[in-house]
Amino acid sequence: MKILLIEDEPKVGRFVQKGLAEVSYSVVWVRTGAAARDALCETAFDALILDLGLPDEDGLNLLADWRRSGFNEPVIILSARDAVHDRIKGLNLGADDYLPKPFSFEELLARVRSLMRRQSDRKLTAFEYGNIKMDLLSRTVLVDEQPVELTNREFALLEHFMQNTGRVLTRTQIAEKIWEAHFDMETNLIDVYVRRLRKKLGMFDDKESVIKTIRGVGYKLA
Repeated sequence: MKILLIEDEPKVGRFVQKGLAEVSYSVVWVRTGAAARDALCETAFDALILDLGLPDEDGLNLLADWRRSGFNEPVIILSARDAVHDRIKGLNLGADDYLPKPFSFEELLARVRSLMRRQSDRKLTAFEYGNIKMDLLSRTVLVDEQPVELTNREFALLEHFMQNTGRVLTRTQIAEKIWEAHFDMETNLIDVYVRRLRKKLGMFDDKESVIKTIRGVGYKLA
């Protein structure tokens, strides 16, 4: 399990990172909101532990932005703000749990494990982004409430984008996920499929499409 820890206090950050590593969690520790945004764009995490008093922005604003952007990673707020209205606000903005400082590491670990159990029982089967709706169970895609016919490969490609909203997906990552194999990266197979997908979604070029080309790297749904 991979966890993103967003905590600017060195003592607390080292304490939590060391404790979670000792029970076999992989922990990426960052100290600012900007670094957290970058980390989330670069890779997927199973859970986030978020301090609210960050040096460059309020953690609640960060959380609100994530939820508006479609990030659905579970979030535990770990904060010195322990008033009831702070907890209510954090939970209303999309946090899954709220643990005030000072805290017991054993309690934090128990809450992380509880969150992981809940997540494993709650796999998303439907996605929505802008005017696009996707249902994995019925294998249907709607654009402006109108059905769109996709091939199996196109459906898998759109699903991969919808599951990674806001993240840059390299051509290698897309190839390994959709084709489950390495192929000659000099070919333009991925670009061809992206163009087909854009056309079927009614978005004919990079400017008007939500699937953006990141030149020299890959693509991003944003």
